Amino acid sequence: MTDTVRADDAGSAGSDAASALGTGIAAVTMAAILVPVRRGVDEPAVLAAGGFALAAVLAFLARRHAGIDHRNAAIVASVSSLAVVLFSGYALNRGLLAVVEIPIPLSGGVWSVSLVVVAFALAGLGVGLGAADYFGVGASGLKRRALQTALLSGLGIIGLFVAELATLVVAVPTLIMLGIPEPSAVQLIVLSQLGMALGTGALAVGYLSLRQHNLSFIDLRVPSKRDVVWAVGGLIVLFGTLFLISFFFEATGVESADHGTTDQAQETPQILLVLIPASILVIGPFEELLYRNVIQKELYSTFSRYGAVVVGSVIFAIVHTAAYWTAGPGAVIASLGVVFGLSIVLGILYERTENLLVPALVHGVYNAILFGNLYLIYG
Repeated sequence: MTDTVRADDAGSAGSDAASALGTGIAAVTMAAILVPVRRGVDEPAVLAAGGFALAAVLAFLARRHAGIDHRNAAIVASVSSLAVVLFSGYALNRGLLAVVEIPIPLSGGVWSVSLVVVAFALAGLGVGLGAADYFGVGASGLKRRALQTALLSGLGIIGLFVAELATLVVAVPTLIMLGIPEPSAVQLIVLSQLGMALGTGALAVGYLSLRQHNLSFIDLRVPSKRDVVWAVGGLIVLFGTLFLISFFFEATGVESADHGTTDQAQETPQILLVLIPASILVIGPFEELLYRNVIQKELYSTFSRYGAVVVGSVIFAIVHTAAYWTAGPGAVIASLGVVFGLSIVLGILYERTENLLVPALVHGVYNAILFGNLYLIYG
């Protein structure tokens, strides 16, 4: 068991909650995948997703009714659910949505829902429930983890709005004072970075105050030689991870969405001259403050350390959805997969060093190099 599995979480009776929920979710996932199959879709990715969804159902059922060792069954359930995530994500990337229309009561309208997106999301939950079953997490443990994940996901999403609000607070008086009726794209980027720093910093400090943490909760210290080694190695691993994911995407024909900044840079490459230093001074430090030093560290109280890295990275990826909403859902999911992979590296750097400066510097330098490359292309 991990260091965060408590007495009320442990034991075969307690962990029945995870397998019971997993069975239901895997069954709904399989049903969602079977709809496009019944419609005549013969895409191999969809068929594979359906097969693995069935395997996940059987694994969760075997854990509950066949007397099979729960850890072995949980591994099969988690791996099968992960395969559904990958194959359904690939199907979405190829444009297979399997949309159904659900009538909205009283309004007379309809709600269009992609069953493949539903299967993708539910299979992700199945991965987590399989992991919970493996570690014997019971009903109270699942509830505690779900509530904390929801709370911290909300914190991350609020961070987006707070940054926008802070930008307005900074921009309006500044532009009036300087007599600038129509700011340029470069001026807007400068103001948005100031707003992000102000808003994100205030949100992080406000949350820590609400949770009755003092400023010592922020892991900020002069880097040691060990920290420097982790930072250099982390930057290399970060670009290596990007290369491997990009190679995999190219080999499999997966298309990803461009970050919104890329579109802006094509029209006004000068904004990159602001974003390069801002990456190191603002983006890296303040995003890592919120997502690593606050969110990931808070997750340590209910998840194992590496479990917190994974869950924190899921939150980090979800919050970045809006930045990549420049294409269809399949391309967006592919881009968020990249964000998730890179966030895992940053989360491990923070977990290993417990020094905010390490992931902040690596994140900032990584972004600065990417922005610098874009400037060479568009500048």
